[in-house]
Amino acid sequence: MSNTRTLRRTVLCMALGLGLASLAVPAAFAGNNDGSVVGHAQPGAVITAVNPATGLTRTITADQRGNYRFPFLPVGDYTLSASKDGQPLGQPHTVTVSLGNATTLDLAATPNATELSTIHVVGTGLPVIDVTSTESATNVSRAELVRLPVDQNVTSVALLAPGVVKGNAAFGGISFGGSSIAENAFYVNGLNVTDFYNRNGFSEAPFAFYDQFQVKTGGYSVEFGRTTGGVVNAVARSGTNELKGGVEITLEPGNWHSRADDQYDADGHRYLTASRDQGSLVKTNVWASGPIVKDKLFMFAMYEARGSSPRNTNNAGTTLTSNNADTGFWGTTIDWNITDSNVLQLMAFSDKNKNTGDVYSYDFDTNTIGTKTNKVFTDTGGKDWALTWTSYLTNDLSMKLMYGRNEREAFTRSQLDLNCNYVSANNAFLQIHNPGVQLGCTSSSTVYERNDIRKQARADFEWTLGDHLLRFGYDHENDTSDYNRHYAGPGAYYYNLYAASAGSTISNGGVVPAGYDAYIRARRYEISGTFTTKNAAYYIEDNWQVTPNLVLNAGVRNDSFDNQDAAGKSYIKMSRQIAPRLGFSWDVKGDGSTKIFGNLGRYFLPVANVINIKQAGGLLDERTYYAFDGWDYQTLNGVQYAIPKLGPQIGAVDNSQGDGTVGDLRSEVDHDMDPVYQDEAILGFQQLISSQWSWGASATYRRLHNAIDDMEISATAQCGENGYIGWVMANPGKKVTVWGDTNCDGTADGYLTVDTSKEGWAMYDADGNYLGQRGWVKPKRTYAAVELQLNRAWDEKWSMNASYTMSWNRGNAEGPVNSDTDFDDTGRTENFDDPWVNLGGDGYLPNDRRHQFKLRGNYALTPHWQLGADMNVASGGPITGFGVGNPYDATNYHSYFICVQNCDAPASEDRVYERSPRGKYGRMPWTFTLNAGLSYIQPFDGGEFRVKLAVYNLLNQKHTTAVDQDLQTSISNSTSDTFRQPLGFQSPRFTQLTMSINF
Repeated sequence: MSNTRTLRRTVLCMALGLGLASLAVPAAFAGNNDGSVVGHAQPGAVITAVNPATGLTRTITADQRGNYRFPFLPVGDYTLSASKDGQPLGQPHTVTVSLGNATTLDLAATPNATELSTIHVVGTGLPVIDVTSTESATNVSRAELVRLPVDQNVTSVALLAPGVVKGNAAFGGISFGGSSIAENAFYVNGLNVTDFYNRNGFSEAPFAFYDQFQVKTGGYSVEFGRTTGGVVNAVARSGTNELKGGVEITLEPGNWHSRADDQYDADGHRYLTASRDQGSLVKTNVWASGPIVKDKLFMFAMYEARGSSPRNTNNAGTTLTSNNADTGFWGTTIDWNITDSNVLQLMAFSDKNKNTGDVYSYDFDTNTIGTKTNKVFTDTGGKDWALTWTSYLTNDLSMKLMYGRNEREAFTRSQLDLNCNYVSANNAFLQIHNPGVQLGCTSSSTVYERNDIRKQARADFEWTLGDHLLRFGYDHENDTSDYNRHYAGPGAYYYNLYAASAGSTISNGGVVPAGYDAYIRARRYEISGTFTTKNAAYYIEDNWQVTPNLVLNAGVRNDSFDNQDAAGKSYIKMSRQIAPRLGFSWDVKGDGSTKIFGNLGRYFLPVANVINIKQAGGLLDERTYYAFDGWDYQTLNGVQYAIPKLGPQIGAVDNSQGDGTVGDLRSEVDHDMDPVYQDEAILGFQQLISSQWSWGASATYRRLHNAIDDMEISATAQCGENGYIGWVMANPGKKVTVWGDTNCDGTADGYLTVDTSKEGWAMYDADGNYLGQRGWVKPKRTYAAVELQLNRAWDEKWSMNASYTMSWNRGNAEGPVNSDTDFDDTGRTENFDDPWVNLGGDGYLPNDRRHQFKLRGNYALTPHWQLGADMNVASGGPITGFGVGNPYDATNYHSYFICVQNCDAPASEDRVYERSPRGKYGRMPWTFTLNAGLSYIQPFDGGEFRVKLAVYNLLNQKHTTAVDQDLQTSISNSTSDTFRQPLGFQSPRFTQLTMSINF
């Protein structure tokens, strides 16, 4: 109820703002693939903006107060001039339009003036303070990246922004402002290229294709949605009237890479083999740009051939895989200035990649490569394109229409898929049962094929009404996944091996028989079908210039999500997701030198396609447990391998998470489910210190509301333990309305409501006696941070950007993935499977980094030699000791409790537990990464030759970034010997040589 009242008050405030009118300069906001210019001139003056490189000319007339605005300008340098009654006002001047920003330029206000009165942002060498923006964003241009030692990928660019950290799980990713890695959005020229299957990743063009990046860390406008993390917004390079071209070669020889370290346990057993891993990379990029028709039609095109041949061993050091990638990346943009008021642009690129991995037997001790045993094929990526039409409809009304397509393929298969099951063992198991040969006869676990296609259309408008700038628009996406997956080998089984003492209770409730110290999980996991999600949103925003120095920004976004099953029926459908956002920017001195800004906003997160597929697609997830009865040694292709012998079956077959059929979806999804959303508040300050220096400070608070996750509802208020419903996608800790048994006759016959904050889970003791019901705790996540920044703009001599972020990321739910347990099925985490997984789980979350220091800069030693550096220092994340049992019933799964006494007792009520809260076992070490670069630049007539030698992780730091956090893996009197064992590390030092010639 309190959230509803808050929302109503916010909407009322926005309505008041939309209804007010005055006569001052409209605020300056820019779209997601362009920028804008705004300012003052003499009333009625004719303002002309010309891009000398393309001939693009736009002309508007200042209003009765002298205010003017050029929206939707392609990024680049422009010459602005003003005239009235045919007479020039002042001198023309050059301004730079950057991605997503507003350039403020005040032209002469009197007829006899000969100079510009005030210039806030002119040229490329001054620090930028956009006094009309209320968001937190970091802009990085291609020119800056050429000077810096930043690795050639979008993730490395995003990590330059304050508060952005690397994900610490095996599935990687980046975290913005305490969010999980599955909550971000990525755009290229307005096209959303985010992975919508599980939201971990994005389509990525060759690095040389990009012109500018904008990393939005908070406070972004209602134009952007479907994210509770951050936004990486990029724009591609374009052609001009000048014919240009170039060649760039990037070399990373294998012997320029430092080797990773092998890892050994306390008994001297090697559990991670990494020292023989080696990679090499050669990239050749050729590009050309220029006019097709001067001042009208332009082209930019590039092709990048990439030779990549990494080789790596498995953890045991018994196999070696030699990879060879066939990657021919290409990209193009075509810009057509149809008229001065209409521009059409086509952007297209391909990130398709085909990799073949030849798998060999390998003897680590003798460093001998043996017989080829398998060949693994992996296809990824796809083609992406967007067509955008920008039009100045009138002096005050502009429009931008875009339609695009984003493709992502993931196809993995191997030559042994029919004959060989995959076998995996954790380190605790291998300490007592190491076979001395490779496990199983294949290195490929899954036959996996997925094709994701996004069809996206959007329309954006800007309408100037006096001192109000109205921005409004609509966007729509059809996100379709064609999916097929099963495990390799006979029966399609995947064998996992675990150590466990006799008498201990494992996750399906079975007990390890006497005489055995390990068990096997044989798992089948199969699903296929075509699944679509339809996302749509309307937005409107009023940017009101209350006074010449004060901007108020009030907007609202209405999102809807429709996740459908394989038959095209709505599975999860949510509409009217109202996201209000309110901000202000105060130009304190009125000259663009000092700015105070702030904003309040709500952001919604859609449901990933993985949910449609695995909850509404006939998933078979069958798990059968056996005692480990030793090894069966066999030979294939001359290579000996071991497969486990299945002993007595332990407990019943568990197919509770999917029996291969699509049931009544009314009983598998909450009828009245609420969406996941986050509220954010930011207050900030920016100030120019001098013509080169600026500094800023800001404070951010974020709070995530709700989770959508799978819960096993095994009891109801009406029927107690006889009211079993099953696995339901719902909001944990809230009332859930679902189809079930209303009169306790064993037949589902109507909708009923389960208050999962206090009921829904049937509790049993070890003898199967019903103990009553339990509810779930509500998900919580907060992020609070203070950021400080200091900048010095490049002046052909040196530049510097420094930031410090102190933050606190707390709660009991990281988000739709769990990085501390490496669980990346977005929205299907184990966090809420039963009430005990999250009970007592409040604390510092995996992405909590209390301190972050970032420093980057360049220094020109001479006109031909430049030094560059990029440093990132961060404190480590928390370490938790997870258990599996709990002091309330006989359930065995993930928990924040450790059994410490009578753990083998047959009655669960005789066992003694103690709480093991988040972060109890300290933190991982600080990480320190220093990248350094040295560049040689030699201009020549019409071009430039440049060589850059960059060394990443110069000091070869190898600190631990992830550890084993399972303190107990079964209910027993012992703890895991591998707890806190290091599993993830900083990437070792590597060197990159880039040579380019541009003409």
